[in-house]
Parts: sequence; structure tokens; C-alpha cells
Amino acid sequence: MEKQTLPNATLILVFGILSIVGCCCYGILGLIFAIVALVLAKKATAMYTENPELYEGYNNVKTGKILAIIGLILSAIYLVFVVIMFATIGYEGYMDMVREQMGQY
Repeated sequence: MEKQTLPNATLILVFGILSIVGCCCYGILGLIFAIVALVLAKKATAMYTENPELYEGYNNVKTGKILAIIGLILSAIYLVFVVIMFATIGYEGYMDMVREQMGQY
């Protein structure tokens, strides 16, 4: 019998990568992509553990899961940083800081 690729194995890998890239968008996009990738990876892992001889592409699932965990951690740290920054200096202080940085260039 020919092996099938795990459903969403490539999508999990792509979402894991996007979760790391998305952490730069105030952490929101990174959290969304990481959570979706982890949910899909859990389903794919359950399918693979039931019948490992039927499926291939589990390495993409494992890699995507690891990337999603890294993206989740980075996004959470950056989101907490942004919340603390806005809580302490506010939006106007943030905009002043951005204007100062733009003036240097």
C-alpha cells in the first residue's frame, strides 16, 4: 500500500514559520498562526500515532510544531512588552519615540 502524506503537514510547517515572522506585528499575528499550527499539529500527530505505517511527512509536522512553539513564545513576550510599554508611556510617548527615531535617519 502506498503511503499518504499527512493532511495539513505542509500547512503546519508554513504556519510555524509565519508564527515566527508574525511576532513582529505586535505579537497578535504570531499568536494566531502559532495556535492554529499547534491545533493542526495535534490532530496530525493523533492520526500518525494511530497508523504510522499509512502516513509520511511527519517530519514536517514535528518541525512546524517546534517552530510554532518558538513563535508562540516570541509573540507572547513581544505582546507583553507592547502592553507594558503602552501602559507606562502611553500612545503619545510611543509616537514621540518613533518620531525621534525617524528624525535620526
